[in-house]
Amino acid sequence: MASDTVDPAEIARFTSLAEEWWNPNGRFRAIHKFNPVRRDYILNAISITFGLKLSDRYPLAGLNVLDVGCGAGLLCEPLAEQGAHVVGIDATARNIDVARLHASAQSLPIDYRHSLAEHVRERGERFDVVLNTEVVEHVANPEQLLADCAALVKPGGIMVVATLNRTLRAFLLAIVGAEYILRWLPKGTHDWRRFLRPKEIGDMLARHGLETKEVRGVSFNPWANRWRLSNDDSVNYMLLAEKKGS
Repeated sequence: MASDTVDPAEIARFTSLAEEWWNPNGRFRAIHKFNPVRRDYILNAISITFGLKLSDRYPLAGLNVLDVGCGAGLLCEPLAEQGAHVVGIDATARNIDVARLHASAQSLPIDYRHSLAEHVRERGERFDVVLNTEVVEHVANPEQLLADCAALVKPGGIMVVATLNRTLRAFLLAIVGAEYILRWLPKGTHDWRRFLRPKEIGDMLARHGLETKEVRGVSFNPWANRWRLSNDDSVNYMLLAEKKGS
């Protein structure tokens, strides 16, 4: 799948790991631990933006959500369970195969596609919510990816970007610690030089019509063995941006 944003080495890496996605004790176990906090953050951001009650049976009914770089659907499935119409796209074909199989077993009607954001943009589709989680640090041209994603957000809609900050602390914790010492992630998962600071993401999005609403850090509590939202964005963070209009 040729594109200015696609890095063939990253596609090969994730193809080799595709069967591991849904194993909570496998090579993506760190993402399984991280997923609840980002899921809850996204649900809360959606509920506030669109005035929804998460206590309702299907609170996201009527909303269109796009998950860019969806992997095998770890975010797509909980959003579909809340009633959203979810489209999940990924540049790795095997990820989509695994995602479809798992969603079918859960009877979830998720629209999975082996596709890029630019292809969805060419189709003229627009979404209330666009998710870009743990993707931007793996692409060859992050500004182009964010431009394509921004174009997919409806006026009044939101985008959530989750990624890693380019700081010394992130290098020590997210790469040296997580990949080489604790073995939470396969070695070589991340390249520190590709990490982006919140302001860099915010500036890119601003050039394409989105305004940053907030940045929240995500920190690991080793005593509780869980991730939580924090005010420390020096390693992992989530950025919420909104497209003006109605």
